[in-house]
Parts: sequence; C-alpha cells; structure tokens
Amino acid sequence: MSEKSIVGDLINFRGLVYAPINENGVIFLFGKIADDLNMYIEEIKPGFPDCIGRRFIGKGWERVAIEFEYQSKNFLQHDHNPNNCDIIICWEHNWSECPIEVIELKSEIQGLENYPISKPGSSDNYIKDIEVDIDNIISSVHAISKIKEWYTIIFEKISEIDDNIWAKIGKKYIGWYSPERAFVSLQLKKQSIRFEVFSRETPIENTIIANQRFAPRWCKFTVKADVDVDKAVKILIESYNRIKEALKAGEPTGYFSGGDEFGSVKDIIDSEEDIDKSETNSGKGN
Repeated sequence: MSEKSIVGDLINFRGLVYAPINENGVIFLFGKIADDLNMYIEEIKPGFPDCIGRRFIGKGWERVAIEFEYQSKNFLQHDHNPNNCDIIICWEHNWSECPIEVIELKSEIQGLENYPISKPGSSDNYIKDIEVDIDNIISSVHAISKIKEWYTIIFEKISEIDDNIWAKIGKKYIGWYSPERAFVSLQLKKQSIRFEVFSRETPIENTIIANQRFAPRWCKFTVKADVDVDKAVKILIESYNRIKEALKAGEPTGYFSGGDEFGSVKDIIDSEEDIDKSETNSGKGN
C-alpha cells in the first residue's frame, strides 16, 4: 500500500493549498508573508532558536530571535528557554500563559491579500494576454513592426519541436522554457531582438559566449533582419537539445549572477553597442 497523504484544512493561500500540519508547513507559510509582517530574515539555522530576523519598528529594524512551532504550546513541550527567544511563530496559538510574543499565522493570513494559483507565463497564461504583454513591450521600446513578426515566426517554429515549450513574459525580458527550465532569455529592442540561449559551455554556431566569467554556459546573438530568422531557429533548436541533455545529466543550467523576472535566467545582457562590437570582432556576428 502506498504512503497515505494527510493534509490540513483547505486554505488555498498564495500557492499553499492546505493548512500546515507540522513545523515545516509553518516555516513555508511564514516565508510567504514575512514582508507583510514587516520582517526580513538574516539566518535560518539548526538548533534553538530557529531563525534570526529583523522587524521594522518605525525608527529602524529590530533584531528578533524566532522559534517556529506548529502550535505555540510545542515551545513549552520542547523545553525551550523563553529568555533566549523573542517571538514564537506558529499555525495555532494554544498557550494562553505564553510569556513571549506569539504570531499565529492562522489569524494573520485572514486579513492579507491572497494571490490565486495560476499557470506561469502571462497575466493568466491565456494567449490573448501574452500577446497583450508583448504588444506592451513593443510599444514601450517603440519597436518597428518587424519585431513582432520575427518573434512570432521564431516562437511558432520552436514550438513545432515541442509543443510544451512556453513563454514567461516579464516587464522587460521574455523567457522560453523547455518546459522544465529556461533555455532562452530575449529582449525586444527598437530594431532587433536580443537572444541569450543555453549552450552548455560550447558556443553554438553564429553566437558568442554571453559572459566568460558569469555565464560561460550561455551564448548570445541578435536578430536584425529577415535573413536572421532561419539562423535563429537553428540556434534555438540546438539550445533546446543541449538543455535537455544537461538536465538529463544533472548539470547546472542557470547564470551565476544578475537577476531578472525568470528566476533561473539572469539579466546581465550587455548594451547594444557592446554586443555589436563583440560580434564584429569575433567574426561570428549575424
């Protein structure tokens, strides 16, 4: 007989479907609302207390020692010293004589904004919304009409090799997923589309390394004209094959610095002038 699954009450709060039934669930839920509680975390550690954080108190950020418990009374049962802890964070507060502050998450989340669970991609991952988001980016950069045409053609051709490939639209960058991991990060510019693709540390033909120090496993290229579209498709198909091979081998696939809307793809795209210069010097430009 397979292992039984036991869950708490249905809460459907910010991606957590069921209420916590143990301390681990409390920690996860706290992570969802730490900002709402005006806290940030410096350390999660083994032993007592579980966590060191800071809470904003108007004149600055006060250091607080936090212990996570499923029920507040577990603190007493675990024989913890209240003199070494400032706050108990729990799902349920059942210790009326508790000598220190208690934050009961069951009560706290009642007054907080909830975010419905939805598929990642665009507003609600409908094609119409993705198109609107792309149009908004195009409008914001005052792109020529060819930009959307190139983007649409390339994405449709890539989707033919795997209809599970999907796009996640950020405010500035767009990520394409394989579907497990991002293998493309692209930026729509006024007269071009900037691509960074996973290369598994060996540059793909007609590309150059994205950043030798920070992104040696990624490469970059630019689509500037109709003749670049077919080359882009070939590069992207090769990148897709390489990310699949890397995932199968258990290799890392992300950048090692920077940040963007995609999580695994990091934004350290060089300026247009730098990219154009490096492509010219390498002899591998489009």
